[in-house]
Amino acid sequence: MTRTLDDSTVVITGASSGIGTATAYALARRGAAVVLAARSEPALRQVAHQCWELGGRALVVPTDVTDLESVRRLADRAAAEFGRIDAWVNNAAVGAVGLFDEIPVAEFRRVLEVNLLGTVHGIKAALPYLEAAGGGVLVNNASVLAEVAMPYQSAYNATKHGVRGLADTVRQELRVTGRGQISVCTVLPATIDTPFFRHAANHTGRELVPPPPIYPPEVVAETIVRLLRRPRREAYAGGAARLLGLQWRLAPALVERTLGWYAHRTQFGPGARVDSTGNVFHADADAGARRDGGWQGRRRQLVRMTAAFGLAAAGTAVGTMAAINRRSRSVR
Repeated sequence: MTRTLDDSTVVITGASSGIGTATAYALARRGAAVVLAARSEPALRQVAHQCWELGGRALVVPTDVTDLESVRRLADRAAAEFGRIDAWVNNAAVGAVGLFDEIPVAEFRRVLEVNLLGTVHGIKAALPYLEAAGGGVLVNNASVLAEVAMPYQSAYNATKHGVRGLADTVRQELRVTGRGQISVCTVLPATIDTPFFRHAANHTGRELVPPPPIYPPEVVAETIVRLLRRPRREAYAGGAARLLGLQWRLAPALVERTLGWYAHRTQFGPGARVDSTGNVFHADADAGARRDGGWQGRRRQLVRMTAAFGLAAAGTAVGTMAAINRRSRSVR
């Protein structure tokens, strides 16, 4: 069934920048009412103003997703303002980058609280309203790092694997309890040009840059829009994410080593950086409502790197089939 977005009400967490902002704009263009949640009220108000300009409606609700009561108030405000909630996008996330044994435990815990518990709180707050509306869609932004892994991102990797497993379990429970009219979707983006790498806590001593290929946030926004209109279990955003997932399933040990080497080589720029907690505990007071992170120059590598990933996927498939054939011959 295809759902319409005209006159629908969609709650978006992490709406003050990046993918959340791009998603709000994409929905506003389609006439939806968007309820914008994040810690930075000034940035949210900038996003809301643009949403109205694009033809949508917008409500700003400053929210800390680590606080369940704050998230429940977000749901209450959304329903009170627009009469119902049709969809909920769990998008809020922070990161702490560094070797596992160098990331402070307090930061690791906070990443878990924002990325995983924030999603838990969003689902808990949304379900009663989606059920009251006769059905709806939950979209959880999990990242391709919910399926693969990358060095220096242990906290983020752990939370995104958790988000994916949580979504799968909630989906099962809704079906077996007769609430299958509520769809639970997971989106798995590749590297996206957002402020994430500029805002993340950094314990590497080096400048953080997103590893290519890099896609614009609108790629994820349009994927989320498609999920809201035609829900499905999972959807990749960016061709590289799909290829990485395929390679990981075909030859996990090989791809784990290769991706580790690749991320180690491409995740750092030439500049040095002092230790920083980034926006893990507090919103960046100077951050505006930016969709992109200013990495357009690295986006130019998209075609070349995607082609390289395609060749790597083909090589992985050939190597895997060869290994299977060798094993089958040895059994005979």
